Amino acid sequence: MSENKVLADLVLSDSTVHGTVSAPIDQVDLADWLGNLSDEEYQRCAPGEHKACAQGITDDGRRETLNVEMIGTTLTIQHAVHDIFEKHHLRLVSLSDALTPNGWTTSQGIWELRVTDNGDGTCRLSNSILAHPTTEGMDFYEANGITFEQAAAARQEASDAHNHRETPNYADSITRRALAARGK
Repeated sequence: MSENKVLADLVLSDSTVHGTVSAPIDQVDLADWLGNLSDEEYQRCAPGEHKACAQGITDDGRRETLNVEMIGTTLTIQHAVHDIFEKHHLRLVSLSDALTPNGWTTSQGIWELRVTDNGDGTCRLSNSILAHPTTEGMDFYEANGITFEQAAAARQEASDAHNHRETPNYADSITRRALAARGK
C-alpha cells in the first residue's frame, strides 16, 4: 500500500468568513478559548453539525484538537495538530477522515482563526478553512466516477455554507470566554 500524501498544489475548498467578537483585543485569547472549549460549547457553535470535540496529544507530544462535524453530507473527523497556538492566531492542520455517502476517504484541512482589533472595543474574527486532497482522496474520486472538479465544487459549497453558520457562533463563544475571564 502506498503512502497517503497531501496534494498541497490542489485546493478542494477555501472559505474565509468574518465575525465580530464583542470584547477588547487584550481580553481575547484564542488559545485559551480553544484549549478550554467544552464539547457542549463546540456543539452550540453549529447545532446539528458539530458533533464532538476534545483535546489530545499526538504520539510525538504535539497538542491536537479532535473535531467531529457534518460538512454537507460528509461526517468529518479532524485530527487537528496545533501548528500556531497563540493568543490572537490559531492554525491547526489535520489529516481528516471523511465518511461520505460513497464511503471513507481523507483530505487535509487547515483551520485558521485570527482576531484583529477594530479600535472600538471589539475585534474582527477571521475563520478560514482550506482543504487539500490526498492521493487516497483522488483514488476515491476516481473509483466513484467523480472528477476532481466535481468534488471541489461540492466541497466548496458545503464548506462555505458550514463556515457561514459556525463563524458568528464562534465569535459569540469567544466573546463569552473573554468576558468571563475579565470577571475572574
